[in-house]
Amino acid sequence: MTGPRILAVCGSLRTGSFNRKLLDLAVAHARALGADVDVVDLKEPGLPVYDGDVEAQGLPAPVQALRERLGKAQGLLIASPEYNSSIPGGLKNAIDWVSRPPSGLFKDKWTAMMGTTPGPFGTARMQPHLRQVLSAVGALVLPTQVHLARAAEAFTPEGKLKDEARMKEVDALVSALVSRLKS
Repeated sequence: MTGPRILAVCGSLRTGSFNRKLLDLAVAHARALGADVDVVDLKEPGLPVYDGDVEAQGLPAPVQALRERLGKAQGLLIASPEYNSSIPGGLKNAIDWVSRPPSGLFKDKWTAMMGTTPGPFGTARMQPHLRQVLSAVGALVLPTQVHLARAAEAFTPEGKLKDEARMKEVDALVSALVSRLKS
């Protein structure tokens, strides 16, 4: 028997981003719990910027590939920074493409959200926007989330969290997602 299938996405495109480190920790825990995790690199697929004219000509291959990956997943794990207090463009673009035309691919998929920023808010301003968008496309978003502030000081050089209590928050969020997907 295989574990639940999770699609993991980092909202940051930057190499070595703090959110990629946070996602890596969460993915490792999900795999330790028996989940099959597919990690998407939004930089890799080469998704074009959403454009209705392009959509009218047919979905581009990178969009089709991402849709297939989401279609195989039972849930989502998202780690994302906030840009100008909201959702980063690359992440929003991916959601827009995959949800068009109303695809139902997000419908009833449990989603865990987390994020980290160098500043004091730890994505507390972005996550309500992301929750709203995900809810609009039919995803079920876990009521808890992780907001990690002061990212530059939060990680060891090896990419681990310095504060064990913060790591327990990440683990608890991932455990809640895996538990929902198993039920």
